[in-house]
Amino acid sequence: MTESPSQKDRDNGTDALPFAAPCKKLETNAPLRWISLGWQDLRRAPLQSLSYGAILVACSYVLAFLALTFGNYLVLLALISGFVFLGPIIAMAFYDISLQLQRGRTPTLVGSLRRSLHHIGNQMVFAVILLIIFLVWARAATMIHVFFPALADPSLKELATFLVVGSAVGSLFAAFVFCISAFSLPMITDRNADTVTTVVTSFNAVLRNKSAMVVWVILIIAAVAAGFVTAFIGLAITIPLIGHATWHAYQETIDSSAWPRHPE
Repeated sequence: MTESPSQKDRDNGTDALPFAAPCKKLETNAPLRWISLGWQDLRRAPLQSLSYGAILVACSYVLAFLALTFGNYLVLLALISGFVFLGPIIAMAFYDISLQLQRGRTPTLVGSLRRSLHHIGNQMVFAVILLIIFLVWARAATMIHVFFPALADPSLKELATFLVVGSAVGSLFAAFVFCISAFSLPMITDRNADTVTTVVTSFNAVLRNKSAMVVWVILIIAAVAAGFVTAFIGLAITIPLIGHATWHAYQETIDSSAWPRHPE
């Protein structure tokens, strides 16, 4: 069998690796399969997954209470927006639970959280990237206020202009965050790869599978919306479901075999 360039490089004592991991071409309905596999993981490890989901729900209630007590509805809206940016990092424990199930082990929540902290270096780099994006988004949001109606009784057209512009700008930032995080953090969980490599890998995979990613985004939005509509309670199920499904999305899409696995 012919060895890949990365294999030859490692055999020759060098550490040369591809700039990004290759990705596979996905069917448009692939995300439906990921949801099904994620549901299977949730059923195989319900205590671990739902316990962590419940912890996240409790944190959501605390943050909402603090926002409304010491701030206002705009602060609460900012926290909800921040959820879009922090969601991928929060879900890393679910990736590890799915990984342990894949290896035929019985996962524990404490063990998965502890192993997630092993990647704290890459997580912090990724968090800094998200922070920069969030700060730029916040600056853009303040600039959008020039479209906010100045009159006390604005017309429907004026309000619509403000909402359309604001939604369009917010969607651009959310789409960029999705592109860099769709597959990067599962790859960090699975392989000894740096943040830049995983981010480039994720961005490339999303752009090469646009139709499947549109379906995936719709499913994620529907799951998160269901959680918010149920006063955060539904998030205890939908967040673990999406987290496990994201792991299977990574497994099916990214060929990361050139990078070594983390020690078991």
